[in-house]
Amino acid sequence: MAIKRTKAEKKIAYDKKLCSLLDEYSKVLIAVADNVGSTQLQEIRKGLRGDSIVLMGKNTLIRRCIKVHAEKTGNKDYLELSNLLIGNVGLIFTKGDLKEVREEVAKYKVGAPARVGLVAPVDVVVPPGNTGLDPSQTSFFQVLNIPTKINKGTVEIITPVELIKKGDKVGSSESALLAKLGIRPFSYGLVISNVYDSGSVFSPEVLDLTEEDLMDKFACGVSMVASLSLAISYPTMAAAPHMFLNAYKNVLAVAVETDYSYPHADKIKEYLKDPSKFAVAAPAAAAASGSGAAAAPKEEEKKDEPEEESDGEMGFSLFDD
Repeated sequence: MAIKRTKAEKKIAYDKKLCSLLDEYSKVLIAVADNVGSTQLQEIRKGLRGDSIVLMGKNTLIRRCIKVHAEKTGNKDYLELSNLLIGNVGLIFTKGDLKEVREEVAKYKVGAPARVGLVAPVDVVVPPGNTGLDPSQTSFFQVLNIPTKINKGTVEIITPVELIKKGDKVGSSESALLAKLGIRPFSYGLVISNVYDSGSVFSPEVLDLTEEDLMDKFACGVSMVASLSLAISYPTMAAAPHMFLNAYKNVLAVAVETDYSYPHADKIKEYLKDPSKFAVAAPAAAAASGSGAAAAPKEEEKKDEPEEESDGEMGFSLFDD
């Protein structure tokens, strides 16, 4: 027969377990566990077994354990978790990829009926079609202003109806109707609310970013830094190429307007003195590119000529006089 432990002993054991997890793991997912049953939670534990551990408990107890652990070890990074322990939440310690762990957790969702008093997490729409209910059940539809008709002795819904909106509480009439129709509109499971990784806390949406998204955001940031640097004339790596180019343009403008000269400026001055050179340069380039294409047919014609000469030398004639 197992010896029943006291509350104090349970707290000591819980504290040891949590401290060992804090020492071993550096990545934690904070998951909201509203409307998640014990059986469903057990399935999640099985699915994550291997590189992840799910830990549930009272928020005050977890905060105290984290605080004591930080004082003993001097590692205060985990104190960031204390501010995230709000509501019915649990901790998922993992050594695996954070995105893959979140996707694995999302698989274990269970459909649930719309119970009275629940806040709807999604919009509930009743689809049109035959309900299979007898005509005596039309009172439910009349109370909820759902258009129906009697078809072959059963009630049929004519048009789709938005029965419950997201954020509204489920009433008794809506709950009873959905139960009669066999509709389980809600699904519940662990929902990742925050992510902790080596002292940093961020939103789980960050895990959805791809390399292309990161490159776009980086390019946008570099562009903003360059714009700010140019506006205040402060040199940075992002603005340096633009500053050199603008400086070269200024030097070239001064050279064009004055007697100062250098090789590149001399070429620009020649074009400015005689704009017809622009027109001469363009056809010359086009002719150069076209000569290469015209050379190939000529070479083919030359290859065919020796064959005709050899026919004549051998005394054969392809055409009679």
